[in-house]
Amino acid sequence: MDVISLTPDRPRTEKWAISTELVPLHGGHRNAVFASASLSQNVVFKSTRRSSASVEWLSEIHEQARHAGFVVPRLLKSTGGNLIEDGWTCQEFIEGVQIDPSDLPCLGPSMRSFHKAASHFPQRPQFQSSKGLLSVSAGGDVDLNKMPGELVRKCRDAWRAVASRDESVIHGDLNAGNILVTPEHRFALIDWDECRRDLILFDCGHIEKDDGAARQARIAWEVACSWIVEPEYAKALAERL
Repeated sequence: MDVISLTPDRPRTEKWAISTELVPLHGGHRNAVFASASLSQNVVFKSTRRSSASVEWLSEIHEQARHAGFVVPRLLKSTGGNLIEDGWTCQEFIEGVQIDPSDLPCLGPSMRSFHKAASHFPQRPQFQSSKGLLSVSAGGDVDLNKMPGELVRKCRDAWRAVASRDESVIHGDLNAGNILVTPEHRFALIDWDECRRDLILFDCGHIEKDDGAARQARIAWEVACSWIVEPEYAKALAERL
């Protein structure tokens, strides 16, 4: 598996032929993020645990989101032609302000267009959907082998209850913190790190009304994907299952 296990504290910007001061950006819980400070078109460097194949797959999904009307930061290749160098990616900086949570339902038509366009794509390399995790133990940030058996049972029960619902590629972390309104009044989707093929309901929690089974499935996913990287948060959230 082509996954970087040791990431330098800061990206080596010269691998993208970039020479600039870097400013740390805060708000990410799982990845270090730096922005350039002195370029005519600024960029963002993010640490990543993903494989090259996983990031290459993601660049194709970004194109589908653009066709659906979203602004998506373009992943930039290094001078060596790679999307990952030493555990870091580089992408365009998107100017914009965070969306007001009350405006999230406005994304509905564009998200439905994206889900329809991306419905034929295969699973992201090294990932599993909630349905897949009914029979296997690990994929992406989830490793059910590391969780208590009773909690695994609760998560799988929640996912099994909705397993027959519609599936496509999803953003995977669709909340107000990851949606910007650009100066041109367009919606920009950022932080696609949890993107995968899964049930569409995982993208719909903040943009349309749904039922208790869907909410339980989303809570179960959040618990499972946070168990290793954010254990205290995951344990507190598990009380809601």
